[in-house]
Amino acid sequence: MKENILVLLAASIAVLAGCSSTPAKVNEGPIHARTFSFVTSAKSSPAYADPRAAVHQMIHEAITKNLTARGLQKTDTPGDITVAYLVIVGDNASTELIDDYFGYGRDASPLHDKAQEAYTENKNPNYFQAGTLLIDLIDSKTFKLLKRGYASRPRLRNLPDDAKAARVQEAVDEILRDVQIAP
Repeated sequence: MKENILVLLAASIAVLAGCSSTPAKVNEGPIHARTFSFVTSAKSSPAYADPRAAVHQMIHEAITKNLTARGLQKTDTPGDITVAYLVIVGDNASTELIDDYFGYGRDASPLHDKAQEAYTENKNPNYFQAGTLLIDLIDSKTFKLLKRGYASRPRLRNLPDDAKAARVQEAVDEILRDVQIAP
C-alpha cells in the first residue's frame, strides 16, 4: 500500500522541479567544476535543541559522499558550485518547508505550494506521511542553476540512525545520478 502512495505522490510532484520563481531553467551538459560548498544557514541552534540538525548532517554527508566520488572536493569557502537543498515533509492534510540550506533571495514558496497541492490532493483515505528532498547545484560565479532534482519517500518512524542515513543516501544518489562532472 505504501508503494502505491509513493508512486502516486511521485507522479503528483513531477511538476515540482520546474514550477518555481527560483531559477527554473537548468543548464544542459556536464558541470565544469573541481570544488563544491553548501549554502550556509543563518540558523545556529545547538544540535541538541533542533532534532533536524541530525537530518541536515545526514543530508550533507550523503551529498558530500556522492560528489566526492565524482571527483569534486568539498570546501568551506565558496566552491565552483554551490549546493542548495530543501526538504518538504507532509501528510494528507499539511506540509512543512524546511529551507535552512536553500539560500536567500530564492523563493521556495512555489515549490512548497506544489508539494502541498500534491500531498493533499491524494484521494487515498489512508493516512500517510512523506518527505521530499530537492537539491539544486548552482554555479557559484554566475548563480545559474546547473542541476535541479528531487526524490520523494514515505516517512518511516523509529528507524535507527544508520537506516535513516542509508535512506537519505539512496535519495541523494537518485537525485544526482545523471550529474556529469567535467574538470
